[in-house]
Amino acid sequence: MDIRLKRVHEDADSDDGTRVLIDRLWPRGISKERARLDHWMKDVAPSPELRKEWHGDPAGHTEAGFAAFSAAYRHELQQDPASAALDELVAVARSAGRLTLVYGAKDERVNHAIVLRDALRERAGEQDH
Repeated sequence: MDIRLKRVHEDADSDDGTRVLIDRLWPRGISKERARLDHWMKDVAPSPELRKEWHGDPAGHTEAGFAAFSAAYRHELQQDPASAALDELVAVARSAGRLTLVYGAKDERVNHAIVLRDALRERAGEQDH
């Protein structure tokens, strides 16, 4: 499964394949035309409560803070509506050939897209058995 990550502020490219925005909130300063999205899947994003908790934690972007966020986010992805949305995303990924998860976070190394990509691959593997 070819899954890529890309910030929404980067230009869309024909190599992106199917582009899916995975943020709950629309990114500031980005028009729908510029985003060039195929889907916007809000329910796979972290809940507003988890997002606020993580961003409000001064240690949130440390290794330990990201690990705690990742565990909490993975737990959310096991519960509906996020679990159902993740299943829908698996279907999109399978039909896409290449899937680009588009996100608004500035940090390319510490963000929910990384966690979601890994969870998506795991869920797809589970469904293949």
